[in-house]
Amino acid sequence: MAFPERHWYRFSWVSAILTPAAVAFGAIVQLRRAAYRLGIFRTTRVGAPVVVVGNLVAGGTGKTPLVLWLAAELARRGWRPGIVSRGHGAGASHPRPVPVGGDPLRYGDEPLLHAQRSGCPVWVGRDRAAAAAALLLAHPECDVIICDDGLQHYALARDFEIAVRDERGSGNGLLLPAGPLREPLSRPVDAWIVNGAEANQSEFAMRLVAAGFRRVAPADGEVPQAQLAGKRLDAVAGIGNPRRFFALLEGLGLKPRTHAFPDHHPFRPEELAFPDCDFVLMTEKDAVKCRAFDNDRLLALRVNAEVDARLADLVERRIRGHSPA
Repeated sequence: MAFPERHWYRFSWVSAILTPAAVAFGAIVQLRRAAYRLGIFRTTRVGAPVVVVGNLVAGGTGKTPLVLWLAAELARRGWRPGIVSRGHGAGASHPRPVPVGGDPLRYGDEPLLHAQRSGCPVWVGRDRAAAAAALLLAHPECDVIICDDGLQHYALARDFEIAVRDERGSGNGLLLPAGPLREPLSRPVDAWIVNGAEANQSEFAMRLVAAGFRRVAPADGEVPQAQLAGKRLDAVAGIGNPRRFFALLEGLGLKPRTHAFPDHHPFRPEELAFPDCDFVLMTEKDAVKCRAFDNDRLLALRVNAEVDARLADLVERRIRGHSPA
């Protein structure tokens, strides 16, 4: 965890020093939002309803599994979703389709995971509106777009906004860089999702459930958890909240040596060559960056989101009635 982030969840001398910068950041946020609202900056509406999944708090809150759940739930109800994403760390900025098993340096880790698990068309691009338009042009059968982590990307007009928070809450309640907030908590959204903590009556509960281990490389395949009994285990996590992954492993009765890395960390083979280790456990998001490694000790834990079904009801009511692309 970076130095400022260690102070985001309490008010300390660091957050006090950074408060003037947070005030300036907040002013920029409000001006930018007002510019879109007044039409000074252009907002683009694509030819299908758009559902944006994001957060107001920096750091991993569980958006990726929520996007996968929502895509699967809408598909079960007869919709044909497409997914767009920024593609964090992707080498190019123009809109492009994401192939299963593609290069994470070209497409980003989260879009690759969406392509691998969702069965939906997935496109990435710095301009999400352009990416959504390109997806719909290539896949006219798609009748709803799910945008991963685009809450602050106002250039893409949206029909429904979902914000995700987790057990860490809003920290010290300050905006970046003094606190973890990307926007003020007063910023309206259509639905709040609470991952791994108690939800109130106006929120929707979500939890992540382990769904088995799979080999990362060289050959994909399920590995029963019983095979891990008595083994020497290490666990790595290059996600926004590594502690959540380590706690999930602990809940399965596993006690690996844990190693936290920065979010979206580009793993190198030597970083996973732990001595006296039988298996290295990792998230699916990290695994898509390690498939080319010649290391049969790497295992990825698949997780599924379990979400209050009322959320899909609410989303569907909002987007129903829009014309297909």
